[in-house]
Amino acid sequence: MSSFAFSVLFVVFLAITLVVRFWLSSRQIRHVLAHRSAVPAEFAEKIPLSAHQRAADYTVAKTKFGLFSMLVSAAVLIGFTLLGGLQLLSNIIFNWAGPGMVYQLGLLVAFGAISGLIDLPLDYYKQFVLEARFGFNKMTVRLFFTDMLKNTLIGAAIGLPLIWVVLQLMAKSGGLWWFYAWLVFSAFQLLMLVLYPTVIAPLFNKFTPLNDDSLRDRIEGLMKRVGFASKGLFVMDGSKRSAHGNAYFSGFGAGKRIVFFDTLLARLAPHEIEAVLAHELGHFKLKHITKRIVVMFAISLAFLALLGYLKQQLWFYTGLGVNPLLLADLSNNDAMALILFMLALPIFTFLLSPLSSISSRKHEFEADAFAARHTDANDLVAALVKLYEDNASTLTPDPLHSAFYDSHPPASVRIKKLTNKLSDKVDDKLDDKLDDKPMAAHG
Repeated sequence: MSSFAFSVLFVVFLAITLVVRFWLSSRQIRHVLAHRSAVPAEFAEKIPLSAHQRAADYTVAKTKFGLFSMLVSAAVLIGFTLLGGLQLLSNIIFNWAGPGMVYQLGLLVAFGAISGLIDLPLDYYKQFVLEARFGFNKMTVRLFFTDMLKNTLIGAAIGLPLIWVVLQLMAKSGGLWWFYAWLVFSAFQLLMLVLYPTVIAPLFNKFTPLNDDSLRDRIEGLMKRVGFASKGLFVMDGSKRSAHGNAYFSGFGAGKRIVFFDTLLARLAPHEIEAVLAHELGHFKLKHITKRIVVMFAISLAFLALLGYLKQQLWFYTGLGVNPLLLADLSNNDAMALILFMLALPIFTFLLSPLSSISSRKHEFEADAFAARHTDANDLVAALVKLYEDNASTLTPDPLHSAFYDSHPPASVRIKKLTNKLSDKVDDKLDDKLDDKPMAAHG
């Protein structure tokens, strides 16, 4: 492939991605506003009109902000690639550091720092304007920047050694470097599953043992019924950042722990909390987590193999606005190859997004069914309605927009399936009662 042909291909896919995303967002805005004036019939007795309209307004505001962010990201992408931003940055770092590992790490750090600075105003606006307008922001400006500093330091402490290892493998382990890098990446991901709950997460939030004895007994009874062993039940102070609520389990092997947001505990009744947790445990018992990890590892292996090919192609660099360093040691281009691949990959894979959503939704339905078997489905429905209301999640998303972006099924579809399961249970009980009755004599 010539560099010109690859440049044209890149621009075409970028244009397709922008047009499709704009079209989907426009559909979402129109669809949500068209249904803003009335609560869907199945929710009319459960959610007030004011909450429904607040959710519609929140969804529209987020979607419009997403459109603006998309345009900014596209402009930055073009600036880094075809307009020569990466080439200029490479020249500056190379003139300062010369060839070698310092240049490569310096290029990656400089690229990350510039990208972070560009994203900073958008992140600030989202947190302190958009989220605050709808009552979700609980974060102070000081906490916002403290989190940013912590993320930067942790990212550097963990990411730089990992990148150094990958760059060494790219330079010195031959044509199969991508396979060895994949092994390192996979081991790193598994290590993070172990370390994140107990080492990293406590740097950002406070985790205290659940001290509600009645709720603890209820949850422990559920875990015993489904065969789930946990190292502890904890409450996280999520309310210091956001009014959104959630529950999750984290960890790996014997280190699994269950975590509740304090906002969730404040809003839901104990039997509803049990139902929500049963859904989360369903993901574990049905091996959804393991399946996702396997898929992630398989995809990362394929992408690293692709990068192994692309990094040797001159058109890959020049087609994206970069002249590779034509030195005796061509490994000096490895960091640039990583950056270009990271920038270009989302453009060429965007249209595959629904595949991920389909798989995720299938898992959500299965976890709902698991929860309905081990708790009362009515409790899960009641909890979901409250969570949709509290989180201002629209009840009327555009179907196509939802198919592309939403990892969870729309509220109406999800609750309808649970309601059908309730009806099936009632029918089964009636059938059992009829079967137990003696047959009437005839004649």
